[in-house]
Amino acid sequence: MSEPSVSQITISAEEEGQRLDNFLLKWAKGVPKSHIYRIIRSGEIRVNKKRATVTTRIAQGDVIRIPPIRVAYREDVSHDVEVGYSAKKISEHLPILYEDASLLIVNKPSGLAVHGGSGVSLGLIEALRIARPELKYLELVHRLDRDTSGILMLAKKRSALTTMHEEIRTGRMDKRYVLVAHGQFEGGHGHVPLEYPLHKYLLPNGERRVKVDRNGQESLTIIKHLGSSHQRQSFVAEAILKTGRTHQIRVHLQHIGHPILGDDKYGVAELDKKVGVKRLMLHAFRLVFVHPVTKEKMQIQAPLPAGFSIETLGGSAEIKEK
Repeated sequence: MSEPSVSQITISAEEEGQRLDNFLLKWAKGVPKSHIYRIIRSGEIRVNKKRATVTTRIAQGDVIRIPPIRVAYREDVSHDVEVGYSAKKISEHLPILYEDASLLIVNKPSGLAVHGGSGVSLGLIEALRIARPELKYLELVHRLDRDTSGILMLAKKRSALTTMHEEIRTGRMDKRYVLVAHGQFEGGHGHVPLEYPLHKYLLPNGERRVKVDRNGQESLTIIKHLGSSHQRQSFVAEAILKTGRTHQIRVHLQHIGHPILGDDKYGVAELDKKVGVKRLMLHAFRLVFVHPVTKEKMQIQAPLPAGFSIETLGGSAEIKEK
């Protein structure tokens, strides 16, 4: 076997916009993640002849110098086979709501993280990249909490990603959720604004949490009561996101005294046990946006998952087409 040599990679239009670590992990499949991070941090990886960090965003025309790497080197071949099998399984069971040359929109199940990290070795984005190697570019347009189900958009082109991020930044993307929360909502039957600033912090064990704090980031959720359920012990509502903060809907509902059913971070375990809920009752069911290429107004809907039907919950609420 010949010795590996230095590689000079020129970034294409479809590859730009990625973080340097993500690009290298895909380029050097089979090389341990720890080794990739080590050679970046040691300065052995150069972008346009300069040192870079793991979070450096690569652009079209950038030249990446990669030192000799034995791509065949693996810590555990059986682990790679297992990861490939898991990725294929996730991809095959992931409902696709819409797909074209620019976008991929899926119906994410509850319990599946959108990306790896914090004890999760394989998230949705990593699984799709492994299972669909023909997609040279694939990035999350937005995120969903691990236990939240529903519509998730990914971009297959850098141009689509930047356009959709602009849609989000300017408030033109309409994201709607259905939820079930404890108690009886007294805010009326119209659209009720929940405008509370949110602050992220860490627990002593390093786990991320969010709380309402006057010095936090501006955050706005619009709530619309849809009906009662569970013998009037809880209610069904629609939530419209006007900002996209971490755990926003969950923390806003907790703050007004109506934690979402099944919320293991901000909920009430004793109340959840009484109802017998098995999952976080929050589902992204509708997404309205302008297509980045055709400029057509698109409306995507995700059906309510099993165990989440309004009828099953004992309520009279109805989610109407708009």
